[in-house]
Formats: sequence, C-alpha cells, structure tokens
Amino acid sequence: MRLAPLFRILCLGALLACSPAWAASKILVWGDSLSAGYGLRPQEAWPVLLGHKIGTAKLPYEVVNGSISGETTAGGLSRLPAALQAHKPAIVIIELGANDGLRGLPVKAMSTNLQSMIDASRQAGARILLIGMRMPPNYGPSYTGAFEGTYRELAKANRTGLVPFLMQGFADRPDHFQQDGIHPVAAAQPLIVETVWQELRPLLR
Repeated sequence: MRLAPLFRILCLGALLACSPAWAASKILVWGDSLSAGYGLRPQEAWPVLLGHKIGTAKLPYEVVNGSISGETTAGGLSRLPAALQAHKPAIVIIELGANDGLRGLPVKAMSTNLQSMIDASRQAGARILLIGMRMPPNYGPSYTGAFEGTYRELAKANRTGLVPFLMQGFADRPDHFQQDGIHPVAAAQPLIVETVWQELRPLLR
C-alpha cells in the first residue's frame, strides 16, 4: 500500500485549514453609543446582528465592535491606530460624528478627524464604509446642512462606501427610540442592519 502520498495530502490539508489565509477577515465597527448598544442587551446591538447576518450568509468575515458610548471623532481618531494594529481589519465601518454635533463642535474639525480616520484605515489596507448622521433642526439650517453634507463630501472625495443616514426609515417614529429620543430600541436594530447591509455587501469581496 502506498500511504505516503495520501499522508502528505492529509498533512497539507491540515496545514492549510490552520493557516491565517483561512481565517475570517475582520470588519471593525468604529462608532459611538449608537453602535455600542447603549441601553440594550449586548446581543441586541446592530453590529452583533450584522455578525449573525454575515454568518448566515457564510461569508468569511467576523465583526469586531470597537464602539464606545460618548465617543467623538477626536476620540475615535486617537484610538484607531492601536485598533488597526490589533485587528488588521479588511473593512472599517466609521460611525462617528453624532457627539460632535450634539456638542456643537465645529464641522470642519469633525471633517478633518473623519478624513484622518479614512486615511489611517486605507493605509492599513482596509476598505471603508462611512456612516452619516443628521442633527435635529433646532441646531439651525446652516449647521445641520454643513454637518450632513460633510459625510457626502468625504465619501465622494475618498470614493468610499456611504450610508447617508444610520436611522434611515424610522427616524420619525418615536416608538423606535428609547426615552431619551436619541438611541434606537432593540426593535430598530434589525432595520439598521438592513440599511448598513445595502452599502456593506458590495465591499464583501
């Protein structure tokens, strides 16, 4: 019996199965409380549900949620290099800016920080999906218009994927928000997943 060739094939298969090339690529969600799951059970947050959706589709990606409640674009920028080094993501989903807006911080500074995060992610070899936000009308048309337009301008200039508005389709439904009127409830999380999925799916190559 000639077992040596078969033995070599089995060993090669085992080595390939254990090699890094067969490991799932990382999708890093880099956001604030809207992605961290504020007020929700951990398993209810949309990044977790996104991971389930990817698993059901049998795509070779793993979702890592690096979001922190209260995070601003400046904070996200300062933390990002270490996360890129640790996770080496194939895709970075940037969902930041809402806290800048709620604090009335300059839109130009927010734009600069987002651009720096895009640059750092791209230099690390990652594709980028930018998630836009909107401010309530009481901030005035000048500020709200510049705020919302920043995401479109950055996505166009950098040719990145863009979700224009994270809460698309339910922002006008009070029953989809917690008592603070800011953070979506658990029932709204699957809607967020579908909104993100439409723009994320083309990047999963």
